[in-house]
Amino acid sequence: MKIEQLEFETENGETIAYAAKPDEISPDTKAVILIHEWWGLNENIKNIAQRYADNGFIAIAPDLYRGTIAKDSDKAAKLMNDLAIEDGIDTIKCAIAKGYGSYKISHYGITGYCMGGTYALRAACELDEINAAVPYYGDTPPEEVLKDLSTPVLFISGKKDDWINPEKVAELMADAEKYDLPIESKPYEADHAFANETNLEVYNKEAAEDAWKRTLEFFNNNL
Repeated sequence: MKIEQLEFETENGETIAYAAKPDEISPDTKAVILIHEWWGLNENIKNIAQRYADNGFIAIAPDLYRGTIAKDSDKAAKLMNDLAIEDGIDTIKCAIAKGYGSYKISHYGITGYCMGGTYALRAACELDEINAAVPYYGDTPPEEVLKDLSTPVLFISGKKDDWINPEKVAELMADAEKYDLPIESKPYEADHAFANETNLEVYNKEAAEDAWKRTLEFFNNNL
């Protein structure tokens, strides 16, 4: 496995992406864009990128906060709320372009957690370069954005989540049925952020491991 830091320009300034890749890559190597939680591009997200590389993927994790990492929930909430959706999507698009320049891969899967799940689903609706998406307990885009989705999506959620709750997931799936969207839902008996093994208050090992297995299968089948 090799680790790289990719530097690139966006409409609102410079940022970086943490990239992990297998020792050997080819034109057939699959790639994913990994979007961080509201905490920022921290060690947990970097470790997940490395896990993708261990499974044969190139993983590119762009820094939507441009170098800031939150240490508490108040700071994280402010960073997330101050980030315009257009800015985040532009950063993702620029990271994809940088990935093409670095690895000659033009199409990607996308995944993310919490805030990152929100951006993963939104990017799947708006960016042609995304061929598959696995959002983890992220918010859903407006119906007028969602209705044109053509990218296969595996939406992972927790039934005990107070934010992305079962009612919100049901609304998403109702829209999927209404517009015949390629969205599959996989809810778990778990809390929000159940896949974050650094947060032992909510981490659910059984659910997280099953979700990881399904994520890899979904990307391998759709990329």
